[in-house]
Amino acid sequence: MLSRVADSLYWMSRYFERANHCARVLEANHNLMLNPSKLSTEERWLRIMASLGIAPAAGGIDPQSAMVKLTCDAGFESSIAFCIAVSRENAGQVREQISSEMWEGLNSLYHKVTKASANLEADIDPMRLVAAVREGSYQFHGITAATMNHGEGWQFIQLGKYMERSCALPVLLDAYFSRAGEADTLDWVGLLASCAAFESYCKVYTAELRLDSVAEFLLLNPEFPYSVRYAVERMGAAIAAISQTSFTKASGRIERTAGRLRASLAYAQIAEIMIGGVHRYLDDVIEQCESLHAAVHMVYIDYPIQSALEA
Repeated sequence: MLSRVADSLYWMSRYFERANHCARVLEANHNLMLNPSKLSTEERWLRIMASLGIAPAAGGIDPQSAMVKLTCDAGFESSIAFCIAVSRENAGQVREQISSEMWEGLNSLYHKVTKASANLEADIDPMRLVAAVREGSYQFHGITAATMNHGEGWQFIQLGKYMERSCALPVLLDAYFSRAGEADTLDWVGLLASCAAFESYCKVYTAELRLDSVAEFLLLNPEFPYSVRYAVERMGAAIAAISQTSFTKASGRIERTAGRLRASLAYAQIAEIMIGGVHRYLDDVIEQCESLHAAVHMVYIDYPIQSALEA
């Protein structure tokens, strides 16, 4: 596969997952704003921004302005509107590689988001856009699985999706666990809802929200799609599948890097993580994911001509 095609499929998937992640976090935390809590509204918004990896702006936060900026502001690189637009742009560059149904679904969602962005000055409800993106993401993933050949291109889409999830989930968890002493029951419900995990968590641990149980479920559960371990294992499976078709010498190094990351989650014990510090553990996961992303780009996308000749 041409490197430009792999690059477009990878980033189409990453930006789409980024928009989906932002939508889940905003939707889960929106209703919490109406409930009393140890945290003030501004403090809660600071945590939301931190959970999305966004540095707070100087001069405080206006909740309504922040919500509109994160959803509809196409000029803000972390907004849903921006991520959907970039995802569509990448999809447009590889329309011959994806199915027409995928393009139609993504294009339709893009126009919904664009229409909302054009009405920034009007009295719009950003949560309608958030709900549309969340529902659109389920449809897009289903269409992709059902209408695209599960070959090399599909694997790059899976790699982008789970690479983004593997990077975003630890940032989200760190925003909560770094200030766990200030969190109450509603905050932990909000965290689980941000990962679409509340019902699944209750089926495993009942409705008792214990700090170590929440951490174990969202970090180490091998079966839930929005746990860090599940995302890392699916990312590793995509890398292994791509390496079987690429036949490059460097792909073995990527597989070993991915294997070390999988092992750090598969053999971890939550008690050891809690003793050693959740923040330190999450930082290590993020660092390994960033290294893996850099290695993937070097080998499959930004590789020099000499490397390709030696493959």
